[in-house]
Amino acid sequence: MEDTLTTRRKVLIGMTATVGAAGASLAAIPFIASWNPSAKAKAVGGPVRIDVSKMQIGQKIQVSWRKQPIFIIRHSKEAIENLSKVESKLDDPSSLKIEEPYRDLNPTRSTSGEYTVIAGVCTHLGCAPKFYPEIQPQPWDDSWIGGFFCPCHGSMFDIVGRVFKGVPAPTNLKVPPHYFDGSILTIGEER
Repeated sequence: MEDTLTTRRKVLIGMTATVGAAGASLAAIPFIASWNPSAKAKAVGGPVRIDVSKMQIGQKIQVSWRKQPIFIIRHSKEAIENLSKVESKLDDPSSLKIEEPYRDLNPTRSTSGEYTVIAGVCTHLGCAPKFYPEIQPQPWDDSWIGGFFCPCHGSMFDIVGRVFKGVPAPTNLKVPPHYFDGSILTIGEER
């Protein structure tokens, strides 16, 4: 009889210990998960990585970083050569009025000589400028050689996001921190 009670006691103690250990580990999961950054914190500052190898020349893609659109444009050699043709129409062709992270590095205003990486937010009132890459007269400019036009209030930017003179937008489109590692573009970090 005593032997049966000892065995029963050992079984009950073992089962209680097992259930207690499982409960403690389940209780620890939310506590440990609270150490991870929240979705809000990730949206505020997490870097974004994009493979740009499949982009066509002249193509613009849009990604989101810090809840704002980022435009990535792959330029042809002709488009880069045409940048000098529009400089006399620009308010700040060298981006001296703003903090420009890659000033004088490339004509594209980025760390790449082929791609432009800019915030897709008009510096006037935060509208989204539309991309018009065609080299043809437009209702807003008879000698248009490609770029961005903001339909909200008529601001114009060239294909690398530099603002035209006499438009409501006060500055060039902003360039976010970024770097290229081969065909992988990382937005939100610098090397």
